Amino acid sequence: MDDRWLSVGESAEYLGIAKDTVYTWITDRGMPAHGVGRLWKFKGDEVDEWVKSGAAGEGGPERDRDRS
Repeated sequence: MDDRWLSVGESAEYLGIAKDTVYTWITDRGMPAHGVGRLWKFKGDEVDEWVKSGAAGEGGPERDRDRS
């Protein structure tokens, strides 16, 4: 992953999840995100570390819903 900032849509595509799940993970699971005005932006390396820490896989219905 390069060092540029990612949008919600790009982050969702990168992780293979829905954009709505990204918003849920920001508020409910502490997904690393930076507010830029009304937008959320993400650093790929921060998202990678957060996923590796196991925080993205902590139970919840979002995980099962995204697999379908």
